[in-house]
Amino acid sequence: MTELLFEARHLSKHYGGAKVVQDLSFGIAPGECLGVIGPNGAGKTTTIRMCLGLTAPDAGEIAALGLAMPQDALAIKAQLGVVTQFDTLDPDFSCAENLLVYGRYFGMKTAQIRERIPRLLEFAALSHKADATPAQLSGGMRRRLSLARALVNDPKLLLLDEPTTGLDPQARHLMWERLQVLLQQGKAILLTTHFMDEAERLCSRLLVLDHGRKIAEGRPRDLIAQHLEPDVVEAYGNGALALAASPVKALAARVEVSGETVFFYTHEAKPLLDALAAHPGLRTLHRPANLEDLFLKLTGRQIREEG
Repeated sequence: MTELLFEARHLSKHYGGAKVVQDLSFGIAPGECLGVIGPNGAGKTTTIRMCLGLTAPDAGEIAALGLAMPQDALAIKAQLGVVTQFDTLDPDFSCAENLLVYGRYFGMKTAQIRERIPRLLEFAALSHKADATPAQLSGGMRRRLSLARALVNDPKLLLLDEPTTGLDPQARHLMWERLQVLLQQGKAILLTTHFMDEAERLCSRLLVLDHGRKIAEGRPRDLIAQHLEPDVVEAYGNGALALAASPVKALAARVEVSGETVFFYTHEAKPLLDALAAHPGLRTLHRPANLEDLFLKLTGRQIREEG
């Protein structure tokens, strides 16, 4: 069995009377991307903070790279790469200078960092922006620079907190391609994201959190097959909502309503599609079940406020 690079055992964290993380355990192996998904308030940020040694757990243990957190926090952080949700680039420095200064935080020699800078900028597709400041970069470029900066110490494990938030589709796909390269190099990634397509694309395994507890864990397609019917028919338009209480619903294994859309989850879509064809005012979409369906089934469709 492959030795884990990172392992959390029975983590718990309370703030006042609120149980933010409850008895949470997981591990990450080399070359693996573990995705952590969940609604707002699920405990994702607190979990990441405990993994980084920024917040001490009330109970449980964290082991990383053969060391223990928080006792060996500095030694662990020296082998980690971190990309936070919000940019922390120095606005007064160029791209190359941001990498140079950050490398010095790890005690790296200037010559060693300068030798790495061209390769890091090339990896981030920013070679032509070496002398540009962050203010002169697009949002996607700044996120790629943050990723390059996180790699300056050649870490074995990366912790990425919503790394593609705010990016357009082209920038997101380029970021995904770069992360896939890192996984192929044997680096491990702990990733939090609100994008279900991103989680399905990048993650070897998923950890689904809600109210601080692990409610599911496994490979994305395995979780979808375990918890969902294989086919989904979405119906919207004139008369759609009435169908949720009509005889048509008997043709589906499960029916959900969200806004003006009715979701029919079924093992056999054709009879349902034939029945819906008798309603000319409807618009329908037939598709396979996906990770977003899983997320909504496990955590509910209600809005969770930030906080």
